[in-house]
Amino acid sequence: MSGNKTIARDILQAVEFAADKHRDQRRKDRHGSPYINHPVQVAELLTRVGGIDDLATLLAAVLHDTVEDTDTTFAELEEAFGPEIRDLVAHVTDDTTLPKAERKQLQKEHARGLPDRAKLIKIADKTCNVRDIGRSPPKDWSEERRIEYLRWAASVVDECRGVNAELERYFDECLASSSGALGVRQISDEGL
Repeated sequence: MSGNKTIARDILQAVEFAADKHRDQRRKDRHGSPYINHPVQVAELLTRVGGIDDLATLLAAVLHDTVEDTDTTFAELEEAFGPEIRDLVAHVTDDTTLPKAERKQLQKEHARGLPDRAKLIKIADKTCNVRDIGRSPPKDWSEERRIEYLRWAASVVDECRGVNAELERYFDECLASSSGALGVRQISDEGL
């Protein structure tokens, strides 16, 4: 099998796995989009904007929410995709047994020490979420909660900077657009 066919097979296997795991989930956006749209968008953004063609990074991007948001285990990921993918997903997975505020703080604190490939996934994930806040925010989120999320996302991405200028530039554009839609001129992490 040629290299391109192997890559295509591996990516489609990850998409199928993630689609099955997220099959009953919807995004929090106004339209309740199928959840699988999000991890696919994260991987697509890495390729289109970031120029990323590293297979492990793309596979982990597609799978990045499976352990955190479904009944998937790290052992299951390793069995299906190997230890490298398991480890990358582990780097971007929150411990859901902790309170939400603590998870958010830990995500910010740990971001700087992540391996570069995990930072790329983290930036793309936050970019997609920030873009969604501006385009189709969760229907039950107040303006204050959306601004708070944008500030927090910016603080996490700030800790990941230095790995991909184009991806970081695009995050900044999405942040400016979404904050502008909320009537906020500049988002910073002051007061977080």
